[in-house]
Amino acid sequence: MRKSAPTERARAGTAADTWMAALFAELGRLTLLSEPEKMLRDRGFRRIAGTDEVGRGCLAGPVVAAAVILPEGFWWPGIDDSKKLDAGERFEIADELRRRSVAYAISVVSVREIEDTDIRLASLAAMRRALEALDPGPEIVLSDAFAVPGFSGPQVPIVHGDACSISIAAASILAKVHRDQLMDDLALRYPAYAFEKHKGYAVAEHREALLRVGPCPEHRMTFHGVLPEAELC
Repeated sequence: MRKSAPTERARAGTAADTWMAALFAELGRLTLLSEPEKMLRDRGFRRIAGTDEVGRGCLAGPVVAAAVILPEGFWWPGIDDSKKLDAGERFEIADELRRRSVAYAISVVSVREIEDTDIRLASLAAMRRALEALDPGPEIVLSDAFAVPGFSGPQVPIVHGDACSISIAAASILAKVHRDQLMDDLALRYPAYAFEKHKGYAVAEHREALLRVGPCPEHRMTFHGVLPEAELC
């Protein structure tokens, strides 16, 4: 039996209302996410860079940082802290960021350098190098939680910046997508560890592989959990 036209129109109207509500909610979220950039633009800054790093807590692989300068008024549906997105969403947004950014740069700090210094210094060095590689350079920098030592120019650290600033969120996505690809490449060289699944983080599967076959050259030997406790003594 054919549904009545009023019922079909009512359902279509409800679906449209739901879609519009979701759209306005997303626009509101993106407006809030862009508030740090708007405040800086109101003060005369134009080239505003966001920077962030990924891989700090991993047992293997490099730490990667990105820096990005977005054009004024930039927004893209779904852009957010990279940890809140799945791999497909990050890849799509990263492609858009690479196409539309004023400038972006990525820096990779190797396991050897992490071991020669420490993970905190290596992470800060990665962000500094990414910022220094931007062309054109930034007039001011938004960073996640900490100012980047050694970088000349004004900086504004924001606690939980990747969830509060669209520029920092963009940097976190670019860094995450780049590092994930590096870990996928390492998975081909060292298939025993399934790096393509966990990207070097200390999940149960990774720890079990370390117990079974031991570490590879891309493991951070000074990190707790890479070597058995007896070998650390």
